[in-house]
Amino acid sequence: MAAPSQPQKSTYDVIVIGAGIQGSFTAYHLAQRRQDTLLLEQFLLPHSRGSSHGQSRIIRSAYPQEYYSRMMPECFRLWQQLGAETGTTLYRQTGLVVLGPPGEPELEACRRSLGTDKVLDAEALSRLFPGFRLQAGQVAVLDGTGGVLFADRALRAVQEVFRRHGGTLRDGEKVLSIQPGATVTVTTTAGVYKAPRLIITAGAWTGAFVEQLGLHLPLQPLRISVCYWREKQPGSAGLGSVSPCFLTLGLSQAPHGIYGLPSIEYPGLMKVCHHHGSPTDPEKRDQVPSSAPCPDIAVLSSFISSYLPGLETQPAVMETCLYTNTPDEDFILDRHPKFSNIVIGAGFSGHGFKLAPVVGKLLCELSLGEEPSYNMAHFAITRFPGVLGAA
Repeated sequence: MAAPSQPQKSTYDVIVIGAGIQGSFTAYHLAQRRQDTLLLEQFLLPHSRGSSHGQSRIIRSAYPQEYYSRMMPECFRLWQQLGAETGTTLYRQTGLVVLGPPGEPELEACRRSLGTDKVLDAEALSRLFPGFRLQAGQVAVLDGTGGVLFADRALRAVQEVFRRHGGTLRDGEKVLSIQPGATVTVTTTAGVYKAPRLIITAGAWTGAFVEQLGLHLPLQPLRISVCYWREKQPGSAGLGSVSPCFLTLGLSQAPHGIYGLPSIEYPGLMKVCHHHGSPTDPEKRDQVPSSAPCPDIAVLSSFISSYLPGLETQPAVMETCLYTNTPDEDFILDRHPKFSNIVIGAGFSGHGFKLAPVVGKLLCELSLGEEPSYNMAHFAITRFPGVLGAA
């Protein structure tokens, strides 16, 4: 359903381009800071053209990178706060298991982030979760805080609170041009808007926007296959709605990692996906791909045969999503190096949804000229050489 009709005006304190989960949380924080905020979305809401649609995402405390794991306690708190503000259940605690070879550096870093010495061998994991079969010598780390975020519901909730705090959300308005300056001018298909500050959180479309501003960010949109797998015998695999989420690290047959969620979106179907995809143009992402076999499906089928033997080895349902990856798969959260009143949030690389409450807070702080709440070194634009061209 499209956003309710709101009064048309042209001048705001800040404009946010892109109403996915990152832009919406950014706008939410700005509105709570009493900033008169315009949130622009090119598609009519709700839509499935970007990276924030669908019913479920994993949330977890376990992270190989300390700079993300440090953010997670506040993320959990802010997700809980949003649920309370809207009277909506946004999170189901299922637990999460991280699977991999013993001593694998990222798996060990996840274990340290949880503050535990405990690892599960194949027998212990099978006792806890009968549907999983570890391979000989492999181990698992259990994150008891892990679970499922209800993504569509979460996006609606954060936009609802944004509007409740006086924010303006205009959907179905494609941005045509951005004119930088002390006052930034944004021209859309429906109007011209001005603000002293601009934040760009346009997902796979961000690269094209910042090119207008002389910035060449190494952002690669990927088309991801989102696959759902049926139990061979209903209820027999122990992988229903009470099973945990999981992710793999360091498996030779899945170098990009595989993740899974319990049967929530489609009863009796488990969501298992490869954390990788094929390069795409976001404008063409919905075109039917070639009939050539999808290599990601082959990777997943092989994994399921070995680790989840209670599931059929061909997907029952296939959907698509967009990732926008940076070369190091860390986010970009920074001011434009030439126009300090323009802030960019991009490159969430398929793991940004859970962190959106804190990402939005950081982008809000950057826009207001404040000292960010967390160390931003890993998110700086300048870590990529040669990004600034001629404006």
